[in-house]
Amino acid sequence: MEEKKTYYTEEGYKQLVDELEYLKGPKMKEVKESIAAARDLGDLSENSEYDEAKNEQSKVVTRIQEIEELLLHAVVISETEIDTDVVHLGSSVKLFHCTLEKEVEYKIVGTNEVDAMNGKISDQSPIGAALIGARKGEDVMISTPVGEVKFKVLDVWRTKNN
Repeated sequence: MEEKKTYYTEEGYKQLVDELEYLKGPKMKEVKESIAAARDLGDLSENSEYDEAKNEQSKVVTRIQEIEELLLHAVVISETEIDTDVVHLGSSVKLFHCTLEKEVEYKIVGTNEVDAMNGKISDQSPIGAALIGARKGEDVMISTPVGEVKFKVLDVWRTKNN
């Protein structure tokens, strides 16, 4: 079975590595201290503090395993190699929404980096996928849940330099 690669911008990959380091270091130490403190309270069979600390430990271990799996299949897109004439992962793009007659900006990121509230959309989302390969000045038709939407690509640049 072919392994699924997960694509990241340099920033997104670094955030994942930083989270892993935090979970394995300070967070795991904090959890172990909580377990030890709860254990000192006595009978473990009716000790809610102990149960809560063990649940937190389980969550941290699970997240560590998730991140390690993501990193194992990670492919980092070097933002210095991004062609600023074409939209792709790691690009920022300014669009004109022809229906709403307004400008919008998006950063095209990997699926695990999505933050729609801050304009970071996945290269696998309907808008992101439709924009991949588009050039400045081109019109792009995008299928959305509300129907076809036309965008004009006004500008493309490397996200990191923004």
